[in-house]
Amino acid sequence: MNNILPISKKEFRQIVRDPRTLGVLVFIPLFLLLMFGYAISLDVKHIKLGAVDYDRSSLSRSLVQKFTATEYFDWMGYIDRLSEVDALIEAQAVQCVVVFPKGYSRAIGRGETARLQILIDGTNSNIGATAMGYVQRVVQDASIELLEARGAGELQAGGIDFRPRVWFNPELRSPVYLIPGLIALILVVTAVISTAMSIVREKEHGTMEQLIVAPIHPVQLIVGKTIPYTLLSLVIALLVLMAGSYFFDIQIQGSFWALMLVTFIFLLSCLALGLLISTIADSQQVAFMLATIITLLPTFILSGFIFPIRNMPVFVQVVTYIIPARYYLVALRGIMLKGAPLHVFWFEAGALVLLSAVMLTISAVRMKKGGLA
Repeated sequence: MNNILPISKKEFRQIVRDPRTLGVLVFIPLFLLLMFGYAISLDVKHIKLGAVDYDRSSLSRSLVQKFTATEYFDWMGYIDRLSEVDALIEAQAVQCVVVFPKGYSRAIGRGETARLQILIDGTNSNIGATAMGYVQRVVQDASIELLEARGAGELQAGGIDFRPRVWFNPELRSPVYLIPGLIALILVVTAVISTAMSIVREKEHGTMEQLIVAPIHPVQLIVGKTIPYTLLSLVIALLVLMAGSYFFDIQIQGSFWALMLVTFIFLLSCLALGLLISTIADSQQVAFMLATIITLLPTFILSGFIFPIRNMPVFVQVVTYIIPARYYLVALRGIMLKGAPLHVFWFEAGALVLLSAVMLTISAVRMKKGGLA
């Protein structure tokens, strides 16, 4: 015990003197607990609801009000024509659309069965199946009310026959939703970790000082180190896409070149994050740990890969705006599963470019000032 206590005291002093280690031991676990504790929710709420109302009657408006009276649907407004629904679902402006045909209220008034069509975005199989269950419950409750009113003699009405139609994933297969998320997860982990090790390796080998004093601009150094990992990451992306298509029968519905362009922009943000980590860490072990913590769990939890971002508390949703995979997943699923054109995702592409520019600028400034301790 006499030998153990001095060693323990010395180790405690080392931890206190090293704020980075202390921060990793104390701050990061608490941060992860708060973020993921609030972010992880298996409840599906705030489904974006729209309606195409060709009947334009009080009965159709009454049914819409029954949907919006619950916390499970967010009312996005009426849609003028059915032909507009496709583009709105592609842009994720709506996830569920109720279509009232002409004669809906007339059929109810005659005591006949009124027909109703429900269009559901099936790219997220979990949300699609849950939305179908919510719709079925609301419509059944409304139908029972009409039948009870007819029995009481207040209204000659029949029931409501709704016909759900799931777009982009009719069978609600979970791999259709999960595989694009896994593609993003694999790319962000491999790109960030491989890049984060690059400058740290130079530090450990003692060659970083030579690079700093050499007649090389920090931007040139960053670009030179980024190019090999960019090419390697693009090859990995192609292999992953091919494997997803071959093993899980998930075909690219949209433009292949649009998908590769979005993937390239996403990889730039990943490589920029990896370079930024490498300017902070002083060993490959620390760089690997930071890269794993910053990429793996946030991408899995906070990017919309598994849990819908709209279901998270507002302050957690704010944090997700700095997660590159959040933007890539929207574009990836839109192009792969819905065949959406590239211009639909201008916001996501612009956000990735902005994140890349900010992180590359910070990395260049740190390298220029020699802040690589």
